[in-house]
Amino acid sequence: MFTGIVEELGTVLDSRPHTSEWGEGVRLTIAASVVLEGSGLGASIAVNGCCLTLVEQGVLDDGTTWWSTDVSDETLARTNVGGLRAGDRVNLERPMALGDRLGGHIVLGHVDCTGEIVSAAPDLVVRIPAANMRYLVEKGSVTVDGISLTAFDLTDDTFRVAVIPHTAEVTTLGVKGPGATVNIETDVLAKHIERLVLPYRDAAAPH
Repeated sequence: MFTGIVEELGTVLDSRPHTSEWGEGVRLTIAASVVLEGSGLGASIAVNGCCLTLVEQGVLDDGTTWWSTDVSDETLARTNVGGLRAGDRVNLERPMALGDRLGGHIVLGHVDCTGEIVSAAPDLVVRIPAANMRYLVEKGSVTVDGISLTAFDLTDDTFRVAVIPHTAEVTTLGVKGPGATVNIETDVLAKHIERLVLPYRDAAAPH
């Protein structure tokens, strides 16, 4: 579980096809330091809001610390991770520790869909599939590339976010422009509530 408070901007060092016991995918290598503190083999780290597993780590000759993760075809199909190339910056966050402050909101690292930036920060507007808009409410939480944000000015397929200068400076929202693809995770509580009330809604529907 994450909170949507980005700890560090990492830099993609390499992204290449990789075959593992799970099938075809991509081996992604990222330069980072903060998120590697206390993280060992098998640890979870969110990359642009996508929960991935640390499978290897090391240090380059210049002292740069790095870590690698294997990305499955399923994840590549549902997120923007497959489009990452060497030199790209990524938002990184370690899982929340028990007893930590919940600075953002409950984020699972399970991306629901990708969206497209219509208007860049600070007046950020993102377009997402209309079917996912039902999970957003005015002044409710939404995760954009792993960042906990507050959505408003909802339309049939877009929402708006006021991005403060600090957020733009310490996340990828400061460099992503119109047309860029972002990972979207909607509020898990909304999805659970929908699932729970669905049988009652269907039962009450006229036949």
